[in-house]
Amino acid sequence: MTILLAILLTLPSPAPGNAAQPFLFASRDSVLMSWLEPGALRFARFRNGAWTEARTIVAREELLASWADFPSIVEDRNGVLYAHWLQKNSAGGYACDVWFSTSRDGGKTWREPVLLNRDGVKSEHGFASLVPLPDGGVAVAWLDGRTPEMMLRYATIDARGTVANETQLDARTCECCSTGMTMTPGGAVITYRDRSAGEVRDIAVIRRTSKGWTAPRVVHADGWMIKGCPVNGPQVDAIGNRVAAAWFNGGGEHVQVAFSDDGGATFAPPIVLDGGKPTGRVDIVLADRETAVVTWIEANAVRARVVHRNGAMEPGIKVADAPAKGFPRIARYGSDVFVAWPGASGIQAARLALRSSR
Repeated sequence: MTILLAILLTLPSPAPGNAAQPFLFASRDSVLMSWLEPGALRFARFRNGAWTEARTIVAREELLASWADFPSIVEDRNGVLYAHWLQKNSAGGYACDVWFSTSRDGGKTWREPVLLNRDGVKSEHGFASLVPLPDGGVAVAWLDGRTPEMMLRYATIDARGTVANETQLDARTCECCSTGMTMTPGGAVITYRDRSAGEVRDIAVIRRTSKGWTAPRVVHADGWMIKGCPVNGPQVDAIGNRVAAAWFNGGGEHVQVAFSDDGGATFAPPIVLDGGKPTGRVDIVLADRETAVVTWIEANAVRARVVHRNGAMEPGIKVADAPAKGFPRIARYGSDVFVAWPGASGIQAARLALRSSR
Protein backbone atom coordinates (compact mmCIF):
# COMPACT_ATOMS: atom_id res chain seq x y z
CA MET A 1 0.00 0.00 0.00
CA THR A 2 1.25 3.47 -0.84
CA ILE A 3 1.56 5.69 2.22
CA LEU A 4 1.57 9.47 1.88
CA LEU A 5 3.84 11.19 4.37
CA ALA A 6 3.35 14.87 5.19
CA ILE A 7 6.64 16.73 5.59
CA LEU A 8 6.36 20.26 6.99
CA LEU A 9 8.03 23.03 5.01
CA THR A 10 7.92 26.66 6.10
CA LEU A 11 6.49 29.17 3.65
CA PRO A 12 6.66 32.98 3.70
CA SER A 13 3.32 34.76 3.90
CA PRO A 14 2.46 37.47 1.33
CA ALA A 15 0.13 39.21 3.81
CA PRO A 16 1.14 42.04 6.17
CA GLY A 17 1.11 41.70 9.93
CA ASN A 18 -2.35 43.24 10.32
CA ALA A 19 -4.01 40.75 7.96
CA ALA A 20 -6.47 38.03 8.97
CA GLN A 21 -9.06 35.57 7.60
CA PRO A 22 -6.89 33.72 5.05
CA PHE A 23 -8.33 31.51 2.32
CA LEU A 24 -6.53 29.21 -0.16
CA PHE A 25 -7.52 27.89 -3.58
CA ALA A 26 -5.47 25.78 -6.00
CA SER A 27 -5.91 26.83 -9.63
CA ARG A 28 -4.43 25.10 -12.67
CA ASP A 29 -1.06 26.86 -12.44
CA SER A 30 -0.82 28.48 -9.01
CA VAL A 31 -2.16 28.75 -5.49
CA LEU A 32 -4.36 31.75 -4.66
CA MET A 33 -4.51 33.21 -1.17
CA SER A 34 -6.90 35.96 -0.14
CA TRP A 35 -7.05 37.83 3.16
CA LEU A 36 -8.56 40.82 4.87
CA GLU A 37 -6.68 43.94 5.87
CA PRO A 38 -8.39 46.90 7.58
CA GLY A 39 -10.84 48.15 4.95
CA ALA A 40 -9.58 45.96 2.08
CA LEU A 41 -9.72 42.45 0.65
CA ARG A 42 -6.46 41.45 -1.10
CA PHE A 43 -4.89 38.40 -2.70
CA ALA A 44 -1.64 37.00 -4.11
CA ARG A 45 -0.56 33.96 -6.16
CA PHE A 46 2.10 31.40 -5.32
CA ARG A 47 3.74 30.55 -8.62
CA ASN A 48 7.21 29.30 -9.55
CA GLY A 49 8.23 29.08 -5.91
CA ALA A 50 7.27 32.58 -4.78
CA TRP A 51 4.30 34.82 -4.04
CA THR A 52 3.38 37.52 -6.52
CA GLU A 53 2.80 41.09 -5.46
CA ALA A 54 -0.47 41.46 -3.57
CA ARG A 55 -3.43 43.05 -5.38
CA THR A 56 -6.56 44.67 -4.01
CA ILE A 57 -9.93 43.10 -4.83
CA VAL A 58 -12.10 45.63 -3.02
CA ALA A 59 -11.57 48.47 -0.54
CA ARG A 60 -14.58 49.56 1.51
CA GLU A 61 -15.15 50.78 5.04
CA GLU A 62 -18.22 48.53 5.29
CA LEU A 63 -16.22 45.29 5.03
CA LEU A 64 -17.07 42.96 7.89
CA ALA A 65 -14.15 41.15 9.48
CA SER A 66 -15.38 38.01 11.24
CA TRP A 67 -12.95 35.45 12.65
CA ALA A 68 -15.43 32.68 11.77
CA ASP A 69 -16.75 33.84 8.37
CA PHE A 70 -13.95 34.50 5.89
CA PRO A 71 -13.90 35.84 2.32
CA SER A 72 -12.69 33.63 -0.52
CA ILE A 73 -11.23 33.67 -4.01
CA VAL A 74 -11.53 30.93 -6.67
CA GLU A 75 -10.72 30.59 -10.37
CA ASP A 76 -12.92 28.87 -12.93
CA ARG A 77 -11.81 26.72 -15.88
CA ASN A 78 -11.66 29.81 -18.12
CA GLY A 79 -9.27 31.68 -15.84
CA VAL A 80 -11.92 34.05 -14.48
CA LEU A 81 -11.45 34.97 -10.82
CA TYR A 82 -14.38 35.15 -8.39
CA ALA A 83 -14.08 36.70 -4.93
CA HIS A 84 -16.68 37.06 -2.20
CA TRP A 85 -16.78 39.02 1.05
CA LEU A 86 -19.16 40.34 3.71
CA GLN A 87 -20.37 43.91 4.12
CA LYS A 88 -22.24 45.37 7.06
CA ASN A 89 -25.73 46.60 6.35
CA SER A 90 -27.72 49.26 8.16
CA ALA A 91 -29.27 46.95 10.75
CA GLY A 92 -26.12 46.89 12.93
CA GLY A 93 -24.80 43.99 14.99
CA TYR A 94 -23.94 40.97 12.86
CA ALA A 95 -26.34 41.93 10.06
CA CYS A 96 -24.44 41.71 6.79
CA ASP A 97 -24.71 40.86 3.10
CA VAL A 98 -22.65 38.69 0.77
CA TRP A 99 -21.00 40.61 -2.07
CA PHE A 100 -18.81 39.35 -4.88
CA SER A 101 -16.84 40.51 -7.90
CA THR A 102 -15.18 38.90 -10.93
CA SER A 103 -11.95 39.54 -12.82
CA ARG A 104 -11.06 38.44 -16.35
CA ASP A 105 -7.45 39.68 -16.31
CA GLY A 106 -5.94 37.73 -13.46
CA GLY A 107 -6.99 40.17 -10.77
CA LYS A 108 -5.56 43.38 -12.22
CA THR A 109 -9.05 44.86 -12.47
CA TRP A 110 -12.35 43.79 -10.90
CA ARG A 111 -15.92 44.35 -12.02
CA GLU A 112 -18.29 46.50 -10.01
CA PRO A 113 -19.31 44.47 -6.93
CA VAL A 114 -22.64 42.61 -7.04
CA LEU A 115 -24.93 41.70 -4.15
CA LEU A 116 -25.55 37.95 -3.87
CA ASN A 117 -28.52 37.92 -1.48
CA ARG A 118 -31.15 40.17 -3.03
CA ASP A 119 -33.93 39.70 -0.48
CA GLY A 120 -33.52 43.20 0.98
CA VAL A 121 -33.84 41.90 4.55
CA LYS A 122 -31.44 43.56 7.00
CA SER A 123 -30.24 40.40 8.71
CA GLU A 124 -27.26 38.05 8.66
CA HIS A 125 -26.13 36.45 5.41
CA GLY A 126 -22.82 34.68 5.02
CA PHE A 127 -20.72 31.52 5.39
CA ALA A 128 -20.56 31.23 1.60
CA SER A 129 -18.74 28.46 -0.28
CA LEU A 130 -17.72 28.99 -3.92
CA VAL A 131 -16.79 26.11 -6.26
CA PRO A 132 -16.03 26.29 -10.00
CA LEU A 133 -18.61 24.78 -12.34
CA PRO A 134 -17.50 22.31 -15.04
CA ASP A 135 -18.20 24.69 -17.95
CA GLY A 136 -17.18 27.97 -16.34
CA GLY A 137 -18.66 30.18 -13.67
CA VAL A 138 -19.09 29.14 -10.06
CA ALA A 139 -21.67 27.63 -7.75
CA VAL A 140 -22.21 29.28 -4.40
CA ALA A 141 -23.94 28.02 -1.25
CA TRP A 142 -24.56 30.27 1.74
CA LEU A 143 -26.50 30.73 4.96
CA ASP A 144 -29.32 33.24 4.66
CA GLY A 145 -31.26 34.95 7.45
CA ARG A 146 -34.10 36.47 5.47
CA THR A 147 -36.58 34.51 7.59
CA PRO A 148 -36.62 33.96 11.37
CA GLU A 149 -34.82 30.63 10.79
CA MET A 150 -31.40 30.56 9.14
CA MET A 151 -31.63 28.74 5.80
CA LEU A 152 -29.28 27.25 3.22
CA ARG A 153 -29.45 28.69 -0.29
CA TYR A 154 -27.68 28.04 -3.59
CA ALA A 155 -27.06 29.97 -6.81
CA THR A 156 -24.70 30.18 -9.78
CA ILE A 157 -22.61 33.15 -10.90
CA ASP A 158 -21.16 33.71 -14.38
CA ALA A 159 -18.17 35.79 -15.48
CA ARG A 160 -20.34 38.88 -15.93
CA GLY A 161 -21.51 38.67 -12.34
CA THR A 162 -25.01 37.42 -13.18
CA VAL A 163 -26.69 35.50 -10.35
CA ALA A 164 -28.96 32.67 -11.54
CA ASN A 165 -30.60 29.41 -10.46
CA GLU A 166 -31.16 30.63 -6.91
CA THR A 167 -32.74 27.92 -4.76
CA GLN A 168 -33.61 27.31 -1.14
CA LEU A 169 -32.12 23.96 -0.09
CA ASP A 170 -32.90 23.73 3.63
CA ALA A 171 -35.26 25.98 5.58
CA ARG A 172 -33.59 25.50 9.00
CA THR A 173 -29.86 25.21 9.59
CA CYS A 174 -27.34 26.00 12.29
CA GLU A 175 -26.93 29.77 12.41
CA CYS A 176 -23.19 30.38 12.07
CA CYS A 177 -21.34 27.23 11.06
CA SER A 178 -19.38 27.38 7.82
CA THR A 179 -20.65 25.51 4.78
CA GLY A 180 -18.59 23.23 2.52
CA MET A 181 -19.09 22.39 -1.15
CA THR A 182 -17.36 20.32 -3.81
CA MET A 183 -18.14 19.19 -7.35
CA THR A 184 -18.61 15.61 -8.60
CA PRO A 185 -19.49 14.38 -12.11
CA GLY A 186 -23.13 14.34 -10.98
CA GLY A 187 -23.11 17.90 -9.65
CA ALA A 188 -22.56 19.89 -6.48
CA VAL A 189 -22.28 18.23 -3.06
CA ILE A 190 -22.91 20.59 -0.14
CA THR A 191 -22.19 19.87 3.52
CA TYR A 192 -23.38 21.99 6.44
CA ARG A 193 -24.48 21.74 10.04
CA ASP A 194 -28.19 21.06 10.13
CA ARG A 195 -30.55 21.93 13.00
CA SER A 196 -33.49 19.76 14.01
CA ALA A 197 -36.53 20.87 15.98
CA GLY A 198 -34.96 19.18 19.00
CA GLU A 199 -31.67 21.13 18.58
CA VAL A 200 -29.65 18.19 17.27
CA ARG A 201 -26.99 19.78 15.06
CA ASP A 202 -25.41 17.02 13.02
CA ILE A 203 -23.72 17.35 9.64
CA ALA A 204 -25.98 17.02 6.61
CA VAL A 205 -25.34 16.68 2.89
CA ILE A 206 -27.41 17.84 -0.10
CA ARG A 207 -26.55 16.81 -3.67
CA ARG A 208 -27.40 18.06 -7.11
CA THR A 209 -28.41 15.15 -9.38
CA SER A 210 -29.92 14.73 -12.83
CA LYS A 211 -33.33 14.72 -11.12
CA GLY A 212 -32.68 17.90 -9.15
CA TRP A 213 -31.68 18.52 -5.55
CA THR A 214 -31.86 15.72 -3.02
CA ALA A 215 -33.40 16.12 0.42
CA PRO A 216 -30.93 16.75 3.27
CA ARG A 217 -29.35 13.58 4.60
CA VAL A 218 -27.22 13.24 7.73
CA VAL A 219 -23.65 12.14 6.99
CA HIS A 220 -23.51 10.36 10.37
CA ALA A 221 -25.95 10.45 13.30
CA ASP A 222 -23.66 11.97 15.93
CA GLY A 223 -26.69 13.12 17.92
CA TRP A 224 -24.98 16.33 19.07
CA MET A 225 -27.67 18.31 20.89
CA ILE A 226 -26.65 21.89 21.64
CA LYS A 227 -28.87 24.94 22.20
CA GLY A 228 -26.63 27.37 20.37
CA CYS A 229 -24.38 27.49 17.33
CA PRO A 230 -20.94 25.94 17.92
CA VAL A 231 -19.35 27.95 15.06
CA ASN A 232 -17.77 24.76 13.71
CA GLY A 233 -18.88 23.72 10.25
CA PRO A 234 -17.79 20.83 7.97
CA GLN A 235 -15.66 20.77 4.84
CA VAL A 236 -15.72 18.40 1.87
CA ASP A 237 -13.64 17.46 -1.17
CA ALA A 238 -14.06 15.11 -4.14
CA ILE A 239 -12.14 13.39 -6.91
CA GLY A 240 -14.64 11.95 -9.34
CA ASN A 241 -17.34 10.21 -7.30
CA ARG A 242 -15.03 9.67 -4.32
CA VAL A 243 -16.07 12.20 -1.68
CA ALA A 244 -14.58 12.84 1.75
CA ALA A 245 -16.19 14.99 4.44
CA ALA A 246 -14.56 16.18 7.67
CA TRP A 247 -16.26 17.73 10.67
CA PHE A 248 -16.16 18.33 14.43
CA ASN A 249 -18.55 16.33 16.60
CA GLY A 250 -18.83 18.28 19.84
CA GLY A 251 -20.98 15.62 21.43
CA GLY A 252 -18.12 13.14 21.24
CA GLU A 253 -15.40 15.81 21.14
CA HIS A 254 -13.81 14.39 18.02
CA VAL A 255 -12.63 15.45 14.57
CA GLN A 256 -14.06 12.92 12.13
CA VAL A 257 -13.80 12.07 8.45
CA ALA A 258 -16.07 9.86 6.35
CA PHE A 259 -15.62 8.63 2.77
CA SER A 260 -18.25 8.11 0.09
CA ASP A 261 -17.89 5.95 -3.02
CA ASP A 262 -21.08 7.15 -4.71
CA GLY A 263 -20.79 10.90 -5.02
CA GLY A 264 -21.98 11.64 -1.49
CA ALA A 265 -25.18 9.59 -1.63
CA THR A 266 -23.95 7.41 1.25
CA PHE A 267 -20.97 7.58 3.59
CA ALA A 268 -18.96 4.93 5.41
CA PRO A 269 -18.76 5.11 9.22
CA PRO A 270 -16.61 8.04 10.37
CA ILE A 271 -12.93 7.74 11.29
CA VAL A 272 -11.74 9.66 14.36
CA LEU A 273 -8.56 11.66 13.70
CA ASP A 274 -7.76 13.79 16.74
CA GLY A 275 -5.58 13.12 19.75
CA GLY A 276 -8.13 14.17 22.37
CA LYS A 277 -10.32 17.22 23.06
CA PRO A 278 -9.88 19.11 19.78
CA THR A 279 -11.37 22.53 19.08
CA GLY A 280 -12.33 21.55 15.54
CA ARG A 281 -12.37 24.10 12.66
CA VAL A 282 -11.55 21.50 10.06
CA ASP A 283 -10.49 21.55 6.45
CA ILE A 284 -9.91 18.64 4.06
CA VAL A 285 -8.41 17.85 0.66
CA LEU A 286 -8.11 14.55 -1.19
CA ALA A 287 -4.53 13.69 -2.11
CA ASP A 288 -5.87 10.90 -4.33
CA ARG A 289 -8.97 8.70 -4.44
CA GLU A 290 -7.79 6.70 -1.45
CA THR A 291 -6.23 9.34 0.79
CA ALA A 292 -7.27 12.57 2.46
CA VAL A 293 -5.36 15.26 4.35
CA VAL A 294 -7.26 16.89 7.21
CA THR A 295 -6.34 19.91 9.33
CA TRP A 296 -7.92 21.13 12.57
CA ILE A 297 -7.20 22.99 15.82
CA GLU A 298 -6.24 21.02 18.92
CA ALA A 299 -4.44 22.11 22.11
CA ASN A 300 -3.96 25.62 20.64
CA ALA A 301 -2.13 24.21 17.62
CA VAL A 302 -2.83 23.59 13.95
CA ARG A 303 -2.75 19.81 13.46
CA ALA A 304 -2.65 17.80 10.22
CA ARG A 305 -3.08 14.13 9.49
CA VAL A 306 -3.15 11.80 6.50
CA VAL A 307 -6.04 9.32 6.58
CA HIS A 308 -6.74 6.49 4.14
CA ARG A 309 -10.12 5.35 2.93
CA ASN A 310 -9.62 1.93 4.56
CA GLY A 311 -9.33 3.59 7.99
CA ALA A 312 -5.53 3.52 8.29
CA MET A 313 -3.91 6.76 9.41
CA GLU A 314 -0.42 8.21 9.40
CA PRO A 315 0.86 9.90 12.58
CA GLY A 316 -0.56 13.38 13.04
CA ILE A 317 1.79 16.36 12.93
CA LYS A 318 1.77 19.76 14.59
CA VAL A 319 1.94 22.44 11.92
CA ALA A 320 2.22 25.43 14.27
CA ASP A 321 0.85 27.07 17.37
CA ALA A 322 -2.46 28.81 16.76
CA PRO A 323 -4.50 31.50 18.54
CA ALA A 324 -7.81 30.78 20.21
CA LYS A 325 -9.77 32.01 17.20
CA GLY A 326 -9.32 31.37 13.52
CA PHE A 327 -9.69 28.69 10.85
CA PRO A 328 -6.75 27.03 9.09
CA ARG A 329 -7.37 26.71 5.34
CA ILE A 330 -5.71 24.23 2.99
CA ALA A 331 -5.42 23.58 -0.75
CA ARG A 332 -3.70 20.76 -2.67
CA TYR A 333 -1.45 21.85 -5.50
CA GLY A 334 0.47 19.09 -7.25
CA SER A 335 2.18 16.97 -4.60
CA ASP A 336 1.95 19.67 -1.91
CA VAL A 337 -0.76 20.74 0.48
CA PHE A 338 -0.61 24.46 1.28
CA VAL A 339 -1.77 25.60 4.73
CA ALA A 340 -2.62 29.13 5.91
CA TRP A 341 -3.86 30.22 9.32
CA PRO A 342 -4.16 33.38 11.46
CA GLY A 343 -1.16 33.45 13.77
CA ALA A 344 -0.14 35.68 16.64
CA SER A 345 1.68 38.05 14.25
CA GLY A 346 -0.58 37.87 11.22
CA ILE A 347 -1.24 35.18 8.64
CA GLN A 348 1.18 32.26 8.64
CA ALA A 349 1.69 29.70 5.88
CA ALA A 350 3.31 26.31 5.33
CA ARG A 351 3.51 23.45 2.84
CA LEU A 352 2.96 19.77 3.50
CA ALA A 353 4.94 17.82 0.92
CA LEU A 354 3.21 14.54 0.11
CA ARG A 355 5.63 11.69 -0.51
CA SER A 356 4.85 8.03 -1.22
CA SER A 357 6.61 4.93 0.05
CA ARG A 358 5.86 1.22 0.18
